[in-house]
Amino acid sequence: MSLPDYEGWACFVAVADSGSFTAAAASLGMSKASVSKAVTRLETTLGIALLHRSSRTVTVSTAGAGLLGEAQAMVAAATAATEAARGDRVDLAGPIRLAAPMSFGIKVLGAPLAAFLAMHPAVEIEVMLSDARHDLIAEGIDLSLRIASMEDSSLLARTIAPVAASVIASPAYLEQRGTPRHPLDLGSHRLIGYGHRERTMPLHFHRDGEEATVIATGPLFTNNGDIMIPLLIADGGIAVLPDFIAEEALASGALVRILTDWSIPQAYLHLLSPPSRLRPARVRALSDHLVETLKRSCIGRDSPDSAG
Repeated sequence: MSLPDYEGWACFVAVADSGSFTAAAASLGMSKASVSKAVTRLETTLGIALLHRSSRTVTVSTAGAGLLGEAQAMVAAATAATEAARGDRVDLAGPIRLAAPMSFGIKVLGAPLAAFLAMHPAVEIEVMLSDARHDLIAEGIDLSLRIASMEDSSLLARTIAPVAASVIASPAYLEQRGTPRHPLDLGSHRLIGYGHRERTMPLHFHRDGEEATVIATGPLFTNNGDIMIPLLIADGGIAVLPDFIAEEALASGALVRILTDWSIPQAYLHLLSPPSRLRPARVRALSDHLVETLKRSCIGRDSPDSAG
């Protein structure tokens, strides 16, 4: 049994990720001709075309796309093994790709990342803020923060902390329309929808063994909570939002909590990473740093449950 062509696979991944042999060669510290020769050698060994080449473009073939995820995982594992072996003997350095939800990233991540970079100035962090779900392996993402109830997944997950959320509205809206005393009262209100789910997915409430289910009925449904704050302040309706999004408006009194004697399903902040447990030392260090520093940030600093 012959050994895998690790150089060929690494060159293929670099070309697929960058979209050109020139960029791949620069990232690998090789000549363009050497990268091309390595990919051609791998294709000959496999008996398939991994890349389609033209005078202007390079694209991944159907066969190559089917193998790209495994190839990326192979290269990442080899890189992590090398860096892990020397990690205790060198300063942390190199790139890290971090994905995070848009609002959470803007409101919470800045200070923790600044502190980490101050401790490890040779590390370079690329932060991708989006409310979409990322394919960590296909996109070459080292770490991803996600606020959700985690379904079964092949990804490695570290649960950081619960994320406090509240039912909120403006005082003026409640004065005009009345303050709901029971979740079912929300049926007569403008309930603004928020979340990574279908609009018709219900909201569940619990209190002392009692349950209530409500479906959002209102003029807006969005996967980003920041857009909802001005609407709520302008007396636009009622919403369920994480406290880290609404904390400034709650602190100022522009918005207030209602139905505080009812609980809603608990979401958690998770830190996800690709399935290989062997990761570069810099990625392990950032993972530990984020878990430690984000615990307090995501609980909800002015939440009634955050005292102590």
